[in-house]
Amino acid sequence: MSSPPAPGTGSLLDFNSPLSAERAHRLVTQMAAREPVTVIDLGCGWGELLLRLLVALPGAKGVGIEQHAADVSRARANAEARGLEERVTFVEGSAREYAGGADLVLNIGAYQAYGTMVEALAALRELVNPGGRLLFAAEFWEERPSQERLAHMWPGMTVDDCVELPELVELTVAAGFRPLRIERATRGEWEEFESGIVAELEEWALAHPGTPEADELQAKSDELRSLWLRGHRDLMGFAYLTLGVPV
Repeated sequence: MSSPPAPGTGSLLDFNSPLSAERAHRLVTQMAAREPVTVIDLGCGWGELLLRLLVALPGAKGVGIEQHAADVSRARANAEARGLEERVTFVEGSAREYAGGADLVLNIGAYQAYGTMVEALAALRELVNPGGRLLFAAEFWEERPSQERLAHMWPGMTVDDCVELPELVELTVAAGFRPLRIERATRGEWEEFESGIVAELEEWALAHPGTPEADELQAKSDELRSLWLRGHRDLMGFAYLTLGVPV
């Protein structure tokens, strides 16, 4: 019997965020047009967006930082499969420990590694080379939730844990960035992401009925699905902000 998947591995997903292939292609094309030579992805997951950027930038080198060992292993294997292992380094560790700079910095859904949003943006500003770009992606409130909906989200979450999109953009400006593109994940991107997270758990459980592992996976799947459907669905957005800094 195969081992059950660990929750959150995202083995059925291309990206570890609500990001469609179409949006990813557009973002890669836009960022590659400036021909950055150095790229760092802080909180890179399994590094899919970084790898696609390096394919589009044959003269560039990249570094991905991720604290989850399984994601780092997947990223390294994918880099080798694409012949990119000489141009990219994946490091297991905390994003906040990285001190180098780059022409292009990515931080997708991983600002919490630095503490607050304000602290993260201040730290990221120091990492972007003059004239460079930051692709910053984070959650925001599409609509502020009621206490009833909050109760179905992550334990201890409050309405102050997110801001609305205008406030999020204003925080980036206060940190020294200039907003170039403001995009938000569609409902379809959210549905693909959330469904993909639980599908791998359900698939294994369906293939191994009656086992204790299957029962545990289905219980976890029910928990994750409830967080989405009864909690943050249509209330929490996910913004992709392309931010510039002066030369």
